[in-house]
Amino acid sequence: MCYISLGYIYFFRIIAIIPKISTKSYINFNKTIIQMRKSNVVIAFFVGLTMLSGCSALNNMVKLAATQQVDVVPNPLELHGDSVKADMSVVLPAKMLPQKYAYNLTTYYKSGDNDVEVGKMAFDAADFPDSKTTTSRKSDSYSFLYDPAMSQGVLEVQGTAVDQNGKSAETPRYEAAKGIITTSRLVEDEFYSAYAFHGYNDQEELIPTNVDFFFDQGRSVLKSSETRSEKGKEFAAFIADKNVTRTVTITGTHSPEGTETINSGLSGDRAKAIEKYYRSQMRRYDYKDMADSINFILKPVVEDWTAFKDALSAYEGVSDAQKSEVLKVVNGAGVFEDKEKALQKLDSYKAIFKDIYPGLRAAKTEVLTVKEKKTNAEIAVLAKQIGEGTASADTLSSEELMFAATLTPSLTEREAIFKAATKKDGSWQSHNNLGAVYLEMAAAAEGADRTSKVEMAITQLEIASNKNNAAEVLANMATAYAMQGDKNQAYDAVVAGLEKNPSADHASGMNAVKGSLEIKRGEYDAAFESLKSAKESTSVAFNRGLALLLNKDYENAVTGFGNATEQSAEFAKAYYASAVASARLRNDADMLSSLKMAIEKDPELKEKALNDLEFSNYASQVAEALN
Repeated sequence: MCYISLGYIYFFRIIAIIPKISTKSYINFNKTIIQMRKSNVVIAFFVGLTMLSGCSALNNMVKLAATQQVDVVPNPLELHGDSVKADMSVVLPAKMLPQKYAYNLTTYYKSGDNDVEVGKMAFDAADFPDSKTTTSRKSDSYSFLYDPAMSQGVLEVQGTAVDQNGKSAETPRYEAAKGIITTSRLVEDEFYSAYAFHGYNDQEELIPTNVDFFFDQGRSVLKSSETRSEKGKEFAAFIADKNVTRTVTITGTHSPEGTETINSGLSGDRAKAIEKYYRSQMRRYDYKDMADSINFILKPVVEDWTAFKDALSAYEGVSDAQKSEVLKVVNGAGVFEDKEKALQKLDSYKAIFKDIYPGLRAAKTEVLTVKEKKTNAEIAVLAKQIGEGTASADTLSSEELMFAATLTPSLTEREAIFKAATKKDGSWQSHNNLGAVYLEMAAAAEGADRTSKVEMAITQLEIASNKNNAAEVLANMATAYAMQGDKNQAYDAVVAGLEKNPSADHASGMNAVKGSLEIKRGEYDAAFESLKSAKESTSVAFNRGLALLLNKDYENAVTGFGNATEQSAEFAKAYYASAVASARLRNDADMLSSLKMAIEKDPELKEKALNDLEFSNYASQVAEALN
């Protein structure tokens, strides 16, 4: 600090006693003064004069600091992500920064009893050689972590003038910006429980049954040796079981030789022969009206080399070189008959005629019957019994048991079913789905119960992850971390999950979570893109509007909030956010209208609106409208 020196005090004391002494004494006094010229007192005298000059400069700097210009952008301050960031520019008036002096400006954020130092800005006269005649300018960017207790406060600056000897003088504190806007905290939390597919198909499934009947060369009569063979008996037994049948597809074929190809209807006749046989068996086993519901599809194949080439590929009776010769003919130019005649000239023809051709003189039959299944009601009852321990877990397959959980809205019943599933097969799907149930329970809980359910979910998800770190597991981990307030770990998990290319349904749920987290991270462009890919809901529409608002796209933000209120007319927060966007657009009428609607839906928003710095330019209007 600046002090008056001892020499300066001595000087004034000496001057004060001079008028009181005699002429003779004065002469002696004068001699004494002359003798003191080399003494420490005289030295102290001059030091005192120097100190007095230094104090004067410091005091002048403090005085001029009152006219310094401090601009802060934004003002009021704004919260984005975890931090409050501000750009500060300072202009010192001319003559405020003498040579060999410095001026340090310290910035604080003061809220109640809390006083946080935000940053320092140093002005050294050596850096501003023209400071005697011109202003001195400097700018910097500051940020500090936000605490909820900070919302009501002020950003203050305090200067310190410093001379070359380290002596200093402080200015009063000046207010540079008021409070913190926390609109970014309006974001709606998004939690998504991702259930792994149970693997069960509750829709009608068709089971194919295939049998091939073979015919003599050039004929379409179904031989008794075929119907009495082992395959014929099995086919007859199959028909006798009266399986619920949807279609019977019969493909009639022929071999390439002339006696087969000369009759263009041979393939179709062979298919008809099988149809006739099948219908006779249905009459035998008294199908009655069931027969009318079966669709017979006859597919004659004429002059097609596909079956021949497939059979040749698997045939081991000729060499690879001979196979190449055959394929050269088959794939070459010419009509079907010409190619067959060319084949007859090959050394391999006899073997092919003997071993391959007979298999091509056939009628291939495929019967599609309906797979027998338990009804959904039966599955639901059995699953509940398994969950309660009154029925064996083997009563249902793992797929049926997992599917049963989709048939009940009760989270408690789902929990019991998935617990039974984890004991039955311990699959990653069962552990993941049990974790997903706990997350849904947590979303509906509060306090210690919520915390407990999230921890239970994480335990199951870690087991699932060790078996398969699938997209569903990562999606649920993201939700669990988000519920614990760890948005960075949640974000990493949901990004990793999306990289695994989940199903469209899971991706839309995960993008809703990702967009919400990106708003909390202050990444508004990314949030908007994520939310465009999210499954539409009131909260997604709101967050999309909020991302636009925070990105200063106010008109589109108003539209986005309108989309949210269209989906839920009681969503008070959307009206409130729309009022904020209108205030930034300087649209007084819409601002007041939206605020009134918000408070009508949620009266607790009134106090928030009266203290919200978003409306600081309209404080009197807002107070009048809301009171």
